[in-house]
Amino acid sequence: MAERLRLLVLCVHNSGRSQMAAAFLNRLGADLLTAESAGLDPCPLNPLVVSVMREAGYDISGNQPQSAFQLYKEGRLYDFIITVCDESVEDQCPTFPGVSKRLHWPFPDPHATVGTAEQRLAQVRVIRNQIQARVVEWIEKLRREGG
Repeated sequence: MAERLRLLVLCVHNSGRSQMAAAFLNRLGADLLTAESAGLDPCPLNPLVVSVMREAGYDISGNQPQSAFQLYKEGRLYDFIITVCDESVEDQCPTFPGVSKRLHWPFPDPHATVGTAEQRLAQVRVIRNQIQARVVEWIEKLRREGG
């Protein structure tokens, strides 16, 4: 078996989108890759994200948001960097030096949801489903291309 790809999923706070994407990547692509997530300005996990991921069978409640700068200082290397920032703040989305393969998957920010608690949960479920669909599509592409 070939060595698994190493991925880093980045967003600004590492409290929602990047956490969801890394969880999906690690489970759905376990035979192909290992994913971590980080942010420019790490913040506590978004409780709505934790809730909707639990609904989907993923317990991310123990995840600790990480700093992209700390991972860089530790000398971590990745085959792919995937940014998941919203298009409106793409210029704030962190970069990671030294990686040639970069993907940008823009998703709305779960922190920006509005309405009642149930309305906000419904909006975060949509974001979760969009992220999962993108991950599934990309993993299928990797498999077609031979990893």
